[in-house]
Amino acid sequence: MRSMEIDRRTFLALAGAAAAFGPKHARADEEALFLGARLNAGGFEAAVIDASGRDRLVLPLEARGHSFAIDAPRRRAVAFARSPGRFAIAFSVDGKGEPLAFAPPPDRHFYGHGVFTPDGRLLLATENDYEGERGITGLYDATAEFRRIGEFETGGIGPHEVILLADGRTLCIANGGILTHPDYERVKLNLATMKPSLSYVDLETGEMIEQAELAPELHKLSIRHMTLDRFGAVWFGAQYQGEDEARPPLVGRHRRGRAIELFTGPETTLKALDNYVGSVATDASGEIVATSSPRGGLAVFWDAGTGRCLGERPLKDGCGLAPLSSHRLLGTSGRGAIVRTGPDAPLENVRAVDPAAPAWDNHLRRI
Repeated sequence: MRSMEIDRRTFLALAGAAAAFGPKHARADEEALFLGARLNAGGFEAAVIDASGRDRLVLPLEARGHSFAIDAPRRRAVAFARSPGRFAIAFSVDGKGEPLAFAPPPDRHFYGHGVFTPDGRLLLATENDYEGERGITGLYDATAEFRRIGEFETGGIGPHEVILLADGRTLCIANGGILTHPDYERVKLNLATMKPSLSYVDLETGEMIEQAELAPELHKLSIRHMTLDRFGAVWFGAQYQGEDEARPPLVGRHRRGRAIELFTGPETTLKALDNYVGSVATDASGEIVATSSPRGGLAVFWDAGTGRCLGERPLKDGCGLAPLSSHRLLGTSGRGAIVRTGPDAPLENVRAVDPAAPAWDNHLRRI
């Protein structure tokens, strides 16, 4: 079911991008491709770019986008609205065919993240049941125009990112713990009673398998974004909702059956993060975890095996991170920059800060 019609500008942008993927670009087709949301010349859009920062496909959006679910084997993706948005658009990353818009039920909204099942048959999206004050994972039939076919609870409030573990069956959901309602825009309604958690859910049954929570004194540490390292552990970044002068750890790791581990790094690095981690990713090897802070203007790198902080790199208003190669990631900035970065070499500008360039939003995903 479509929640809106795709306008002619959107269709033409996709058609033009598809034409660009002709024989003369065969070599470029073999390069890594990345997806990000951005603001460009006053309009919102999703863009597929290559590792050199060149646009390969541009998809206009009706409002601000956030992140994506990617079905790489079938060369398609879903762009999600930023919370509390109510639109999602499925499209071919190669610009083939017409994009398809869909929406959650009237009493739900998206949180900006989702994931496909390995067979590509289902899309799972984090949602807010704002009247029921509970987190929901919506289930969409990806074989039938993304018709919504069900939901299950996430075991918490404010589910943000959802990822699929290596077994292809277990979901990990970051319950940020923050209660919101679209009538109050983005006002946080329950800071005194927040209860963030990581929920592990069997996607075939919807049953809760395991749940990991922070210590009570850290209940204002909202868990938002996650990635998997090469050892199968879940790494996450948090955003602190407490006193400005407090400096709690913002980066954590969870191994199934164990307690959550938190890492601070050097005191100067923790302070520079300014109580906000906006994105988490690993390098191509899965041995390096990168966390970004657009508020602090830096990316910080961690050893996935030991939790040791490996250093930081400046990235003004930077948030998007995606694996590029071993020990290297591609990063994007709200000031228009695209960079190659990592713990072992100086930051390299693919595209320097430019007020006239597209302003990248929170997340960058590798296809």
